[in-house]
Amino acid sequence: MTTSYLPYNQHQQMLLPHALQDWLPEGHLAYFVSDTVDSLDLSAFHARYAGGGSRNQPFNPAMMVKILVYGYATGVFSSRKLARKLYEDVALRMLAADNYPAHRTICDFRAIHLKELSDLFVQVVKMAKECGLVKLGTIGVDGTKIKANASRHKAMSYDRMQKAERELKDQIDALLARARAADAAEKNEPELDIPAEIARREDRLAVIRAARARLEDRQRQADIARGRSDDEDVPPEDSGKPKKKSRFKYKFGEPKPDAQENFTDPESRIMKRAGGGFDYAYNAQAAVDESAHIIVAAKLVNSAADSGQLASVLAAVKRNVGDDAELVLADAGYRSEAMFEQLRAHPSELIVALGRIGKQEAVIDPKKRPLCAAMADKFRSATIQAAYRKRKWISEPPNAWVKSVLGFRQFSMRGLAKAQAEWKLVCTALNLRRMAKMLSA
Repeated sequence: MTTSYLPYNQHQQMLLPHALQDWLPEGHLAYFVSDTVDSLDLSAFHARYAGGGSRNQPFNPAMMVKILVYGYATGVFSSRKLARKLYEDVALRMLAADNYPAHRTICDFRAIHLKELSDLFVQVVKMAKECGLVKLGTIGVDGTKIKANASRHKAMSYDRMQKAERELKDQIDALLARARAADAAEKNEPELDIPAEIARREDRLAVIRAARARLEDRQRQADIARGRSDDEDVPPEDSGKPKKKSRFKYKFGEPKPDAQENFTDPESRIMKRAGGGFDYAYNAQAAVDESAHIIVAAKLVNSAADSGQLASVLAAVKRNVGDDAELVLADAGYRSEAMFEQLRAHPSELIVALGRIGKQEAVIDPKKRPLCAAMADKFRSATIQAAYRKRKWISEPPNAWVKSVLGFRQFSMRGLAKAQAEWKLVCTALNLRRMAKMLSA
């Protein structure tokens, strides 16, 4: 007896086309993204195309937002991959309604609407609050390092910049001297486009000088923050007193010889990588609500330390949600006497670790750091320790989901402002995934 299979014919023609809405099962993430975007205020996107006339027919911004958000929510961040998947992925075909914007169109839309895409994050957070997924009882604050779109090989140290400047100046002087003597030595010299060689070296010299100027300016700002000034240890004129020896190793505004600047993304910074090593990266901050692991505040900085970020993150929570959390949990990276002083009158109760719980901690001098000492005294309470133990499973899972579920480990855009907008787009996509899961449960 022959085996009976279900009908299978790849060349079967359909008498009537299928509806796009029938291509995916009920409850699919694409439907949730589509319905959510349709309910958001996209007037800022439409405003950019107002008055374009009947001949100007761009793609509908709602469609472009849907494919971008769904792409980020499913781990597709490249505009080229998104453009290709518009043909291959059923969910994206449904969201685009058989429109096929080119990869350049998708890339330009994302770059042009950075602010508008960032503002969508706030709208989604407010929607989550209305759905009861954000309660602001307890929030956890954490930071994670994400690689910048910067080449490790397109960087130079301050010491190397100074040497390269001198070398390029010598080469340019030699080429100019050679150009002046070119007529006399033309028959004995190999053919060489001297003006082009000079221009190439001058362009390189200008890039290095600009990078050195950025390094020196950053060092001056750091020195000012430390209380230094450019006229320190300089005796008044005609005082007859010798100049005192500076207690600092380097002059005011002079970077360390190994201080580096990246040419591809100058605003990125070298940060320590988990597991060892260093990368050019940004420090992504996220405040997570306990109720449903919704990210209620997202911030990006190019400082590796978390210690100065807590106040701005909590201010973002207030702006986004309209209220302060009752309890804020943060790890030892956020401990800072200056930050505790800044947040002394904050309505939220702060629980910030001063080290690993259960490990021997350094003795804190209450005269020098009274607020840190007060936090250490607070941690002696078993109730506070029990509350702090929730921090790990509140604040750390979203960072793991971003990197391991979405696969977002490196920014596509360069510069702090653009990377900040992309970080908020990632958090928006993750929030929508979480909302779809929680509301369908």
